[in-house]
Amino acid sequence: MSTQRSTTIVVFLTIVLSLGGRTEALYADSKDIVEVLEPIREKYALPALAGAVILQGQTTAWGATGFRKDGNDVKVTSNDKFHIGSCTKAMTATIVAMLVERDKLRWDMTLAAALPDIAEDMHPDYQNVTLKHLLEHRGGLPPANQSWPEGKSFMDMHNLPGCAMDQRLSYARMMLHQEPQTWPGDKYVYSNAGYAIAGVIAEQAMNTPWETLMKEMLFDPLGMTTAGFGAMGSPGNIDQPWQHMIKDGELCAIEPGCFSDNPPVIGPGGTVHCSMRDWAKFVTEHLKGAKGQSGLLKPETFKALHTAVFGGDYAGGWRLTKRDWAAGLVFTHAGSNTMSFAVIWMAPEREFAVLVASNQGGGDVEKACDEACWTLIKEFLLKEESGKGR
Repeated sequence: MSTQRSTTIVVFLTIVLSLGGRTEALYADSKDIVEVLEPIREKYALPALAGAVILQGQTTAWGATGFRKDGNDVKVTSNDKFHIGSCTKAMTATIVAMLVERDKLRWDMTLAAALPDIAEDMHPDYQNVTLKHLLEHRGGLPPANQSWPEGKSFMDMHNLPGCAMDQRLSYARMMLHQEPQTWPGDKYVYSNAGYAIAGVIAEQAMNTPWETLMKEMLFDPLGMTTAGFGAMGSPGNIDQPWQHMIKDGELCAIEPGCFSDNPPVIGPGGTVHCSMRDWAKFVTEHLKGAKGQSGLLKPETFKALHTAVFGGDYAGGWRLTKRDWAAGLVFTHAGSNTMSFAVIWMAPEREFAVLVASNQGGGDVEKACDEACWTLIKEFLLKEESGKGR
């Protein structure tokens, strides 16, 4: 594994806020975010580590450190794209909610009603599963480690005939033909298949591929110009971060290509990549929405999306929990395609969020990203509130 170490230039903004009639510049002398991330990257020997901080509802700082490819001297930049894995689920849930607002879908719409072309092929127990069941992982579909239909493989799913939209409908037909592993609506089972099928429902309602819906309804309105799908960059080049896996104890770089990510059939569950700044634009919408502010969605729609109506701690692409530092509810999620890792913590009561990602999957990457999140929380949120250092 390469032992090269370096620091990239961070993009840092001074946000001017009006507070009680006074105008104050926040973090004019703030510590670079890369200075926070680089020691953690070194400690865990990651190829690259990136992050962003949202404070007072504004993206205050972001940056990246390390290398696009292990063993190569091409440094990552603050605008480089990182794969966010299952953090894609919140995006898919958001476009579903937008279609609910437009009366194209309903939270209580059943699979039989939403997918009439394959209704006859569905196992009877799936007929009355609703869209909200899928978004809360209550649809009875297999867990994430069993994302392919019985007897099918990763490559089988990549090689399905037709365009991505056709492939996803075929995938939904196969998955819903199988007997549910749990009684639908009864038990929480985290499932990529459930979100894939939610994406299929959106596609069928609009007769438009999920990728196009994401671009037109989410990426373009939010100005997420770096957002896309699958592995970052182009084959044979080091124009974006390469992903990395741990094989036989060694870090291995994965060249970008169509097989360097999960198949498009489960795209709605986890194939988005984007820069940290662009990801923060999406997170800011949910931060505002959780505070009752309109944006992409009406406040009442955000509330429905953020509420676990079947109990438990999962709603609309977010895991719900509480932390003392957040002064209440926290929305969080992590994502990995085994070649990259990303994690988000959002605290609406503090109007704060922290996002961290790496171009490595496996090994100690989860521990490293958690440490980076906590360090950024202490540096940017807790010091500010205690009046120490910032």
